[in-house]
Amino acid sequence: MTANAQNRPSALFVCVHNAGRSQMAAGFLRALSGGAVEVRSAGSMPADQINPTAVEAMLEVGIDIRDEQPKVLTTDAVQASDAVITMGCGDVCPVFPGKRYEDWALEDPAGQGIEAVRPIRDEIRGRVLALIEQLGVTPVTAQAN
Repeated sequence: MTANAQNRPSALFVCVHNAGRSQMAAGFLRALSGGAVEVRSAGSMPADQINPTAVEAMLEVGIDIRDEQPKVLTTDAVQASDAVITMGCGDVCPVFPGKRYEDWALEDPAGQGIEAVRPIRDEIRGRVLALIEQLGVTPVTAQAN
């Protein structure tokens, strides 16, 4: 089952700074869903810029997140999303009835080198592929590594 443009499923990725994990997840979801899923990301305390090591790790797999900017988490973003994926933001994320919530326990790439960020990136990719299936969307051809 594939969603059409009028009722595309949507997902929101939330972490504290919206600079690493949530941006990588959003980048994978945009690329691997081929636009069939509406993608949002935000942070409870957004950083000034995206983690450059996260950008580098994503470029290695052909996904460019350089133009993304950390955004503040809003109630509207949560309400507008079918699935809300938190990544270490604790109780900061607002909870609404009828929304699907998942908490992905992932190491924080902040301050880490590329060797440490690659396994985090790869774990996020696997989780995003599972999420795409759960949303009823067929993933596009997997990105090369």
